Amino acid sequence: MSMKVEKTENKNEVKLEFTVEAKKFEDGIKTVYEKNKKYFNIPGFRKGKAPMPIVEKFYGVEVFYEDAFNEVIPPIFDEELKNNNIEAVSKPDIDIKQMEKGKDLIFTAVVQTKPEVKLGKYKGIEIKKIEYNVSDGDIEHELGHMQEKNSRLITIEDRAVEDGDIATIDFEGFVDGVPFDGGKAEGHELTIGSHTFIEGFEDQVIGMKIDEEKDINVTFPKDYFSKELAGKPAVFKVKLHNIKKKELPKLDDEFAKDVSEFDTLKELKEDIKKKLEHENEHRAKHETEDAVIKALADATNIDIPSGMIDTEIDNMAKDIEQRLQYQGIKLEDYLKMMGKTMEDFRKENEEPAKEAVKARLVLEAVIKAEKIEPSDEEITEKLKEMAKNYNRKEEELLDNAQLKDYLKESLKTEKAIDFLVENAKIK
Repeated sequence: MSMKVEKTENKNEVKLEFTVEAKKFEDGIKTVYEKNKKYFNIPGFRKGKAPMPIVEKFYGVEVFYEDAFNEVIPPIFDEELKNNNIEAVSKPDIDIKQMEKGKDLIFTAVVQTKPEVKLGKYKGIEIKKIEYNVSDGDIEHELGHMQEKNSRLITIEDRAVEDGDIATIDFEGFVDGVPFDGGKAEGHELTIGSHTFIEGFEDQVIGMKIDEEKDINVTFPKDYFSKELAGKPAVFKVKLHNIKKKELPKLDDEFAKDVSEFDTLKELKEDIKKKLEHENEHRAKHETEDAVIKALADATNIDIPSGMIDTEIDNMAKDIEQRLQYQGIKLEDYLKMMGKTMEDFRKENEEPAKEAVKARLVLEAVIKAEKIEPSDEEITEKLKEMAKNYNRKEEELLDNAQLKDYLKESLKTEKAIDFLVENAKIK
């Protein structure tokens, strides 16, 4: 087995030429045959019992070549990259020069490599100070949420519908006198002012009285998701059954006692303020870290290989796909609903992916320049913290070498970010 390395005309790209002994390739063919022989059905033999020469004669001698290549090459490929200190960041572009039984397997692979990062000034990066103060309005906003959460609905019987009421209605919609799909419901609760219906519908419910029936005229928006209805006038026959109103509790000491462990509204407000200040501190911390990393990335010129950007976009798609799975939605269906294609998705995320890759590369360069290395004690402490948070046994995580390696890299990144912030000039 041998490998030659040569640079191509493109930056951060190498061409590798592999020569694999004939015997190793033949062993791969035999392995593939043993794995797949049960699937071959050849006249004169019981299924899966035909000898390899018979299968090759029946289907052609090349029948096992592709699978044998995939069986033999990946471990060799990875080992040779490691032995030659080549950090490939793209899928190999394979060109097979010779693949024939009884002869050495010869092929070339062109791969993009991780770019060299030449850091400029990374100590004393200048950024603006980021801070968020808690206002009285912020506290009142949180109290408003608490009021909403602890509100109660009261039935209104002595007046017509007003803005903010919850009206229970039956409705059926017609376009050109014909009912349309999805335009009918009974006992529907509609909050007036929520703007959940077609523009103008809720305004016309205002003033209706219990048991009143009314025709409501509206026009569907031109960009309505249903093309059959977009831009068309419609009539909804509506009947009002009842009216409810949300009654908010009074903001006083009794309210504080009901919704918290505090005896007075003043104490509750002080607690809300502390929590908001804590949230603001975290927000400012993360935004400061992002600002420092971005400033360093913007000041560093890196030729980022397209393969790194493609991989980053792939990871973005996988993340979104996993989140959508919880809602039972496929990524391709989600993109269709948004009127987009996968090509659109990739194009839109090209720049964010490039920025993410660049940020990661400059942080790796800082780690290398400052020889940042977490201690065994720090890694162990992190593992214990994870065990506690996820209700797992400490011993189980402490024995997980793969998790330890992941945490080691994660801690390196954290330390690098802390280093940059500590050495930044924040004005």
